[in-house]
Amino acid sequence: MDLQLVDRARRGDHDAFGLIVEPVYDRCYAVACRILGPTPAAQDATQQALLDIWSKLPRLRDVARFEAWCYRIVVNACYAETRKSRRAIPGPLPADLETATTVDEFRTIVDRDQVERAFDRQRVEHRAVLVLRYYLDLPLEEIAAILDIPTGTVKSRIHNGLRSMRATIEADARAPSTTEPELSAFITSPITRWTS
Repeated sequence: MDLQLVDRARRGDHDAFGLIVEPVYDRCYAVACRILGPTPAAQDATQQALLDIWSKLPRLRDVARFEAWCYRIVVNACYAETRKSRRAIPGPLPADLETATTVDEFRTIVDRDQVERAFDRQRVEHRAVLVLRYYLDLPLEEIAAILDIPTGTVKSRIHNGLRSMRATIEADARAPSTTEPELSAFITSPITRWTS
């Protein structure tokens, strides 16, 4: 990010903001999609984040912290979207199942799907720290600064989020699946009662 452009935008230069807004939008939207799923809520959170970035930019003291500051705004916008809708229901990330030609490729898709479903069931606070840590690869101290929480809370949320995801995946693996014989027995049982 060109810090001179950020500084010019901070001082009200619309053209400079126009030059930095495209990469900012892409990164904010990527973070929102990871937290909320590729849903309209992620688009709304990103739009609100961009409005907040523009309106609050004059108060940014350190232009070198611009990206971290933007992440804080988008995470807060995701929190607000979650509160607004009471429950964000992320959709599945697209996966092209037709290209899975080997067992290994199929297993990878199944594993990814399990992880995504487990991630989608986490509280938004856990999703936010997991995205910042594992998607953006930010250090714990920077995550703490972005979210304005202690580093210990970041560690706790990461630990609890990962533990909860693991438990969700294990619970899904233990859940009985409906097999064809069970389905056919269910479907034919009323018929045999009526015909006997």
